[in-house]
Amino acid sequence: MAPKRPRDDDAAESVHKKHKKGFQVGPANLPDGIHKRKVQKIKKDLIHKAKLKKEYAKIKSQEQPVSLQSVYERVAAANAGEPAASAEPAPEPTLEPHPDRQKLLEQPSPDPEAAPTPPGRRKRRPRPQPFKREEELARKRREEAEARRKARDEAEKERQRKLAERERFRKAMAKARGGPGGKRKLGRESAVLLEKVKRLVGST
Repeated sequence: MAPKRPRDDDAAESVHKKHKKGFQVGPANLPDGIHKRKVQKIKKDLIHKAKLKKEYAKIKSQEQPVSLQSVYERVAAANAGEPAASAEPAPEPTLEPHPDRQKLLEQPSPDPEAAPTPPGRRKRRPRPQPFKREEELARKRREEAEARRKARDEAEKERQRKLAERERFRKAMAKARGGPGGKRKLGRESAVLLEKVKRLVGST
């Protein structure tokens, strides 16, 4: 009798079934040398650490006291009908505040402005001003420019005053020389010259 032909889905399953192989660190086709030894060392270290973790978890689960059961384990035990193993019974939930909180609420609230800074806390630093030096330089430049402008204005006023004085002196001298027949008026001229001499003596 001829052997039974396998079904198509069994054949496809056998083709797609892959064998499980261990994890790899680095490329598989490294030549013998320092790189391959380094990769092997890393793999051994990883395996060793995984084994240690597994053993530690096993020992920890064995030595874990019953009172340190997680909340989820207690809830699961309660749902399953088993009594939750706990060192002390859970307190009844109430709407009353905790005694410590009640004490804090009864104390008068201190004035935040009057309270000194706690010793553990440092005083707040002033905010850093990144362009402080540039602002200082700009302020100095503005002040210098203002001083130069004032000096220039003063010099301009003095020049205008001197020009006006000179013009007045010129007009006065022209009047003093404008007598009949082009003769000088000595009275007027002497007054103008006396004023000029006084000004020259006063300036020295």
